[in-house]
Amino acid sequence: MKPVILLTGRNGQVGSELAQLLPLMGELVAFSRNELDLSDTAAIRATVRNIRPQIIVNAAAYTAVDAAENDRAAACAINGEAPGILADEAKRIDAFLVHYSTDYVFDGSKSAPYEECDATAPANIYGETKLAGEQAIRDSGAHHFVFRTSWVYSTRGKNFLRTILRLATANNELRVVRDQTGSPTWSYEIAAATAKILAMFAGEENRQALTEASGTYHMTAAGQASWYDFAGAILDEAAQAPTDIPWLADTTGSRPLIAHSVIPISTKDYATPAIRPAYSVLSNALLRRTFGVALPDWRMQLRCFFRSSCGRPDALVCRMPPSAATSE
Repeated sequence: MKPVILLTGRNGQVGSELAQLLPLMGELVAFSRNELDLSDTAAIRATVRNIRPQIIVNAAAYTAVDAAENDRAAACAINGEAPGILADEAKRIDAFLVHYSTDYVFDGSKSAPYEECDATAPANIYGETKLAGEQAIRDSGAHHFVFRTSWVYSTRGKNFLRTILRLATANNELRVVRDQTGSPTWSYEIAAATAKILAMFAGEENRQALTEASGTYHMTAAGQASWYDFAGAILDEAAQAPTDIPWLADTTGSRPLIAHSVIPISTKDYATPAIRPAYSVLSNALLRRTFGVALPDWRMQLRCFFRSSCGRPDALVCRMPPSAATSE
């Protein structure tokens, strides 16, 4: 018997991909932000108790990093408190919880990829609230996966990739920060890896193995890049992409890209309300050792993203062979 899966954030970057993949595994009941307000404790509890899912996947979050600096209450409610409520309800009905966190739980002082056991020290309120959500899940005693992601992009919502493309239609050159390093990660790859991991534990006979694997894992693209590197790669791929791709036309307003160069700048030259970590690359070694899952290199992901017609792989040619993926 297939499990009932409750998904939050079904219209978000990762949630929209999960909404396509999770029905292959079970009976999916999915909610958008408007349909389930994660700042409403009573609504969360009532929804879980009514549906009684075997798996809860929380893909909803307050992701406006700069806005969170002046909107702590909303960020805390959605990122910090709601995951704990979902976890409490999951514990009560013996459901399994999947939740997504962020590289911004680290302060960026390392120069080598962060491992799950490294000390956390968020540099901004967004990171603080996401870390609070992680801790609330752990404190609940619910069986769970917390997947930390990094620099997520997709065809929808507000993200760096879409911003660069829009700016490239109105500016001859772009000035982009070069002294912040992370791992740009395609939302589809996060969703596909999640679905693959959950599929490994399909069936009640694998329930014990699922609970034994409970914990926190890093789930990002292999490799690393600065925002400057990422911007340059975006423009390179966009220049080679078909102009009639629907999501690309929507992002650019069907206007041509006129940016001919990307100028590197430092963080101090681009002030933002929220401090960003200088280095937030995550090690994916534990994910690979535990589940045999390794996401492709960030550049390969980006190339596939632009070669697809809808921001999702159209064919096997868009998928990287497992042997070509690396753990970092």
